Amino acid sequence: MGIIKVENIRVFAHHGCLKEETKIGSDYRVDLEIKANLQTSAVTDQLQDTVDYVFLNRIVREEMGQPSHLLETVAKRIIKRILKEDKKVKKVTVCVSKLNPPIGGDVEMVTIKMTERRKNK
Repeated sequence: MGIIKVENIRVFAHHGCLKEETKIGSDYRVDLEIKANLQTSAVTDQLQDTVDYVFLNRIVREEMGQPSHLLETVAKRIIKRILKEDKKVKKVTVCVSKLNPPIGGDVEMVTIKMTERRKNK
């Protein structure tokens, strides 16, 4: 097994419980950690034998583009799509951070972190 990290994906999106948040939008940061068997790709040197970073970035951007009240909902959608669309992925951890959240005070970011493993069938 091995780990692929795609870190600090910056996205402007429209999530939040307040009407103003969904209307105005905010800056977000998404970090992914993917666990997969990287032994084959290490030998073959072929993109089809690994998890493509472009694929991961595309899913993050598409799911972040769909407004939600909660970051947990967005994170779960990202996880579900990655596991559904790439069978090489065994485990996904996603962190979704809202930068400069409107919560009263000087707060750099709020982050939710979720992890899910592929269920063996």
